[in-house]
Amino acid sequence: MFLDILSILLNILWWIIIVQAVMSWLIAFNVINTHNDFVGQLWHVLDRITEPLYRPFRRIMPDFGGIDLTPMVVLILLIIIQGPVMTYLYRLGVQTGMA
Repeated sequence: MFLDILSILLNILWWIIIVQAVMSWLIAFNVINTHNDFVGQLWHVLDRITEPLYRPFRRIMPDFGGIDLTPMVVLILLIIIQGPVMTYLYRLGVQTGMA
């Protein structure tokens, strides 16, 4: 039960990061404007959710100029967590009778 909820939360986080990355491109290319109330509020919410995840990686990663690779690094980490780690935890739960 706990692992199912964790899996759902990781999927939701995955989509939040994807939406935030695409939105940042649209803002950068002036396709959408943060002066629009809805866009500005959505951008603010997404930034508040993702910034704590990005912060530790931004301290470590070199500066690539205008390119921010932090979302990609976090997505790769999520793939690792959702793949081998979650599979291992599910198997561990089945072996101990917790599943």
